[in-house]
Amino acid sequence: RPEMFAFNGKYTQVRYVNIWPQPLQKPHPPVWIPGGGSVETWEWTAHLDYVYCYLSYYGYKRGKATMDGFWEAIARVGADDNPYRAGFLQLVCVADTDAEAERLYFEHVHYFYQKCLNVWEGFAEAPGYRTIKTLQTGTKPQVGAQARKIRQSLDWKQYLDQGYVIAGSPATVRQQLTECIRSLRVGHLMVLLQIGSMPKDLTLHNTELFAREVLPHVRDMWPGYKDRWWPSGAPAGNGQ
Repeated sequence: RPEMFAFNGKYTQVRYVNIWPQPLQKPHPPVWIPGGGSVETWEWTAHLDYVYCYLSYYGYKRGKATMDGFWEAIARVGADDNPYRAGFLQLVCVADTDAEAERLYFEHVHYFYQKCLNVWEGFAEAPGYRTIKTLQTGTKPQVGAQARKIRQSLDWKQYLDQGYVIAGSPATVRQQLTECIRSLRVGHLMVLLQIGSMPKDLTLHNTELFAREVLPHVRDMWPGYKDRWWPSGAPAGNGQ
């Protein structure tokens, strides 16, 4: 709303609500919804024409079942199959060579998976948190005891083979990211370039290599599709 207004809810009452600064886009910016595999979220975003973003820490190979489910939901509701309806988060580490990637990044990736995802089971899987319909799909939680067992004692090769992390030389990363984008049919690729205990200088190194050697090669992978979910007024990104 452009003007000040009052809000009188059941639990919260606010005499003056002033939305400032006003959004650049009218009536509002494009809506991107983060998800973790809920069937209801797939169908909800499809009906409302929002972007569904799967925020996975376990990579594109494990994420394929979730994204396949999303695209099946899109087909069920009769929406178009524009890849820009979908986003996906992938951990990425770029170095000059594959061997150097292991030397530079393994300790930080390992720290992330062993130390940063330990969530008490009561929070990870509170009763009723996931619906019966979602449980029936076989979707696994990303945190909690079950997820912790899956990632215990992984070495660098296992992180890569299972797709948790896409890492290596620019050529290796380009090839694997292309596979990720195509197999999941995602127009909005979100890359996590600071991982675990990674220090600032290494994060900058990773970011610069990605921007210079990888991004230009994976930017325009869906010609013929319009990204109507990209924020107007923002630099043209074409999703990737």
